[in-house]
Amino acid sequence: MRTPLESACQKTIMPKSFSIKKINFMVIFTAILITLCSNTIFASNFHQRTKPEPQMMATDMQPDPDIQIVKGVVKRGDTATSLLNKYLSLKSIYEIDRQSTDIFSLTRIRKGQPYKIILQEDNLIVFEYEINEENKLVIHNKNDIFSINQEPIHYDVELEIVSSSITSSLFEAVNKSGEKNELAVRLSDIFAWDIDFIRDIHSGDHFKVLVEKRYQNGNLAGYGKILATFFTNKGTQFKAFFHKDANGISGYYDENGNSLQKAFLKAPLAFSRISSKFTKRRFHPILKEYRAHHGIDYAASRGTPIKTVGDGTILQAGYNKGKGNYIEIRHNNGIITSYYHMCKFAKGMKKNKRVLQGDLIGYVGMTGYATGNHLCFRMKKNGRPVNPLNYKSPPAKPVKTDEMEQFIAKTIQLSEKMSEGQKLAVLK
Repeated sequence: MRTPLESACQKTIMPKSFSIKKINFMVIFTAILITLCSNTIFASNFHQRTKPEPQMMATDMQPDPDIQIVKGVVKRGDTATSLLNKYLSLKSIYEIDRQSTDIFSLTRIRKGQPYKIILQEDNLIVFEYEINEENKLVIHNKNDIFSINQEPIHYDVELEIVSSSITSSLFEAVNKSGEKNELAVRLSDIFAWDIDFIRDIHSGDHFKVLVEKRYQNGNLAGYGKILATFFTNKGTQFKAFFHKDANGISGYYDENGNSLQKAFLKAPLAFSRISSKFTKRRFHPILKEYRAHHGIDYAASRGTPIKTVGDGTILQAGYNKGKGNYIEIRHNNGIITSYYHMCKFAKGMKKNKRVLQGDLIGYVGMTGYATGNHLCFRMKKNGRPVNPLNYKSPPAKPVKTDEMEQFIAKTIQLSEKMSEGQKLAVLK
């Protein structure tokens, strides 16, 4: 029989091997856990060591503090010399002008065009001038050696739908839709042969246009092509689709392929009002007698641009006591158009000069027998006065027969686009 001490010893000895096993298991488990933790820490440290340092990432790069960019718009009276003489010597400016003559002469810089000057440590390294909406003049300077090129202007282009109803004028409707006046002018140019935007526009007229909108740095910079537009005037819908033929000649056509362009525009001014109509009897405000008025008077502010309504050759460009500054243009088919009371002529207007439809020929004034700023526009056919408002102008040629199938398919595609959302993918 075991004594209490032996029993106690037995109880102590018996769990010893079990305790050792338990200890061994715990040691192994702990070692595994330490290994796993070490690997995790190592992987984490390795990941952090291989990750680019924040200051090295492109998104965090700071611009060169020595680079300065000066942006501006050419103002009245500005010249290349006045824009650049802060940064270049007169000798360098003259040299640039000499080198740029064949690309774009610096003497042609004009008011309203954007420019950009890039400086490095106060030295001019780049000068950019936007020649027009498509191209810019780029001058690089490296150690007073200049490279001069004409380059296309880069835009971010989005195809968008713009629509609005007219209350008082096309300008008002375009502005109401959040767009620039340029879009109103572009629309009036497209429909200028069918709609007289001086006398034909009425409240409730409506337009919808599919247009390429150009953005720079997120800001609207202007408009590209108008691909399609619908204009409802006095309940009649006019449609126009852009089409470029196989020879690269582009224009606008209706859904049947008929050209919107005609031999004569409906008016020589884009936006104005008629102050006196064609009549056989009108009281003359200066001569104080009744006489025939074989023309249309368009009241407009002084300096409003006047366009020739059709292709032709200038017969006369001069001054007359009654007509003031005037131009007469001979067109095909025995048509002669006359433009009276200009404040001045456009540059280069002279006898025998060839002009094209829509060319700027002068500016509204009140020279000669005139009591206010206006244009007196007249038309004759084979020597006899014609009311310009009633004259039916012959159309230009339609879409070519062998291109008609492609044109119709494109009009269907564009019409579908017109019914979609406001922003669309740009058509290729």
